[in-house]
Amino acid sequence: MAASWSRPIAIYYEHPHWFGPLFAELERRGTPHTRLQAEQHRFNPADRPPYALVFNRMSPSAWLRGHGHAVFYTHHFLGHLERHGVRVVNGARAFVAETSKALQLSLLDRLGLPYPRTRVINHPAEAPEAAVGLRFPIVVKPNVGGSGAGVRRFDSPEALATASADGGLELGPDQTALVQEFIPAEEGRITRVEVLGGRFLYAIRVYSPGDTFNLCPADVCQTTDGAELARAACPVDAPRNGLRVEGFAPPPQVVADVERIAAACGIEVGGIEYVIDARDGQLYYYDVNALSNFVADAPRVVGFDPFARLADFLEQEAR
Repeated sequence: MAASWSRPIAIYYEHPHWFGPLFAELERRGTPHTRLQAEQHRFNPADRPPYALVFNRMSPSAWLRGHGHAVFYTHHFLGHLERHGVRVVNGARAFVAETSKALQLSLLDRLGLPYPRTRVINHPAEAPEAAVGLRFPIVVKPNVGGSGAGVRRFDSPEALATASADGGLELGPDQTALVQEFIPAEEGRITRVEVLGGRFLYAIRVYSPGDTFNLCPADVCQTTDGAELARAACPVDAPRNGLRVEGFAPPPQVVADVERIAAACGIEVGGIEYVIDARDGQLYYYDVNALSNFVADAPRVVGFDPFARLADFLEQEAR
């Protein structure tokens, strides 16, 4: 279908590989679009940006690639867009939630949804006392997350105290971190539920070899029965990571919870993750992602191409 709007869709992004499938889909359709590189960008506060819509794909893990400045800049750019009345998908409110795991947990608490017991700290020296009363093992997570960066597990208060004293804790770019009970995952898996337009799109179960906190669905190597997956959103030389995946139909209550979480965070496109505690079967929501690059080889895993549906959504919103 020919585009019925005069200005292009803008994709604002930082990661060099993750959005290739989206760009390819827009190019296949002939959809007018432009790419905005977040790590080198500028705007004039007086000018209305010339876009029909801006899709925010900024990654909070940019600080791992030397682009931490762009994380903070993005808050200002999104505010500028919205002040000028530009339609932004995953706008300022969503990005505030995306860049604060502490805020995510506060929103889960407000919604009355289960999450791992957590304390928030702003200095490594606070970690041992913050962990008092928590059930070990615990993890320390940077507040500005992404790709499992800086997450460390501690099996005892003594190990945590040693890391706190010797510089072994990474608090991330805003020097804020979570001290959180580690939840041993039932069958070594987490469940990620994706939304589009704030509504349920699909769900997957990701199985980890147990030694990684980076569970990016686009990096998954194979299905649970061993079939190799094409990882189109990764660099061609991306190493195998042992992650396995299967499509999953979550219970209706989970779908309702996820849509409530997305609405509370202002997230239109993203994924919410939960884990089932292997010790007692309790479900915990633990991560909210406004940056979704979809599961590897999605047609084989979930039965359709989510990038096509995403392009449909962007075109509809641009009109």
